[in-house]
Amino acid sequence: MKAKWGFRAARAGGPAKPGSERLKRLARSLDALARKDENGMRRAQEIGALRRQAAGELHGICGDFVRGLNQLLAEIKLEFHPEQYGPDSFQDVGINLFQINARGRILQIKFEATPELVSTEDFRVPYILAGAVRCFNQQLLEKDLIEEQLLFYTIEKSRHLWRFFDARTYRSGPFDGDYLAGLMEHLV
Repeated sequence: MKAKWGFRAARAGGPAKPGSERLKRLARSLDALARKDENGMRRAQEIGALRRQAAGELHGICGDFVRGLNQLLAEIKLEFHPEQYGPDSFQDVGINLFQINARGRILQIKFEATPELVSTEDFRVPYILAGAVRCFNQQLLEKDLIEEQLLFYTIEKSRHLWRFFDARTYRSGPFDGDYLAGLMEHLV
């Protein structure tokens, strides 16, 4: 006789006895499941905190670049939005956006959390945040050309860092002030 869900009916001996080996194995399995769930929740909290920290680092890299360049400029001033960005500013669901504007020459940085805690789908090094850096000006927009490079916050064994990846040339490197300067040079 089969039960409603396809299980066989209990043996003639009736339900499992409280001290039986079967119940002991089941209890160990359920306890292991609880530990696994707790570890998974702890890992998710750690990744969430790391994502907020990484977003702040990215904002800091961009802010330092803008402040450093503005100190050297005499005729214009770069704009950076948002000017302030704290851990609560990070949106775990949805797109986060930073923008550097030099009189219509724009560097736009967008990023978001990966659907999984850690991914390797679009980049060979494990990452927890992914996005893109776009650069454009009016002339490029008129030609429907927007330069775009991918952006990843990688979690390597020895370090965590923001990296860019150019899918056309397979060039990759750290996202830093030198990288931003190179992008801006293409726009002027």
